[in-house]
This record gives sequence, C-alpha cells and structure tokens, in this order.
Amino acid sequence: MQIPISIIFAVIISSMAAPLFAGEADSPEFLNSGKVFPANLPLSEAVRVGDTLYLSGQVGIVPGTMKLAPGGLEGETRQTMENIKTSLQAHGYSMNDLVKCLVMLADISQWAKFNDVYKTYFDERYPARSAFGANGLAIGAQVEIECIATRNQ
Repeated sequence: MQIPISIIFAVIISSMAAPLFAGEADSPEFLNSGKVFPANLPLSEAVRVGDTLYLSGQVGIVPGTMKLAPGGLEGETRQTMENIKTSLQAHGYSMNDLVKCLVMLADISQWAKFNDVYKTYFDERYPARSAFGANGLAIGAQVEIECIATRNQ
C-alpha cells in the first residue's frame, strides 16, 4: 500500500508544529541592556528565543549616544563590532556564539576595508555571512551589522 504524499507532508508539518500547539515552544524575551542603545529607541537590542539570540542591527555609535564613532568606515566598523560584543556579553553570549551576520555597507566598494577590521574579531572561526550595499543606513552610518548567536546551555 502506497501512502499519498499529501498525508506524508501533513504528518511532517504537524510533527514540527506540535510543540507550538502544546505550549512547549520558548516564548521570546525582548532584551535591552542599556549598554549600547539610548533608552528611547523603538526597538529591542536583542530578542532571545530558547538558546538563540537575535541582535538588532548595530551601527558604529558611541554607546549611549546617537553619534557615530570617528575614523570613517574603519572606525565605524570597529565600534560596530565592539557594540555587538558588548550586547552579546550583556546577555550571556560571546563572539564565539555568533552563527550568522548580515552586513550592510553604504558603499559596497569599501568591502575590503570593512573585512580588514571585521576579521580581527574572530579566530578563523567565522560566522556565516551575507552582505549587500545599501542606499542609506540609519543616522548616516557607513556600516550596519545584524547578528544571530546561539549556545548550548
């Protein structure tokens, strides 16, 4: 007897969704450490679901302000990476817990300069990464990076 493919898919989908309907899924935690972003912004610094931490996009602001770090793209990239590191640590994670980063550059031709700074934050164990050039970033930033981290508890 052959089982119809629609039945197989229904079983697979229902088994994946079962924890959601049984109330077993982790509820999201909306987190703000106050260590990077000013308190009045309409966003969460991070959202944790289970062991996964989703960081909001970080730009190279001096913590607690909306002023970009000096030093052009390199200075902003360094400050952005420091802000990511600070946010991760504030919520019990580290740079080693990063699994995915999305990079947005105001000028994609600056990719090599960006990479020169970015790679100094990792020990040859790089997160998966995507990148694109953007036509304008928040507060006139040259770089923005959004990350996902995970860990085993």
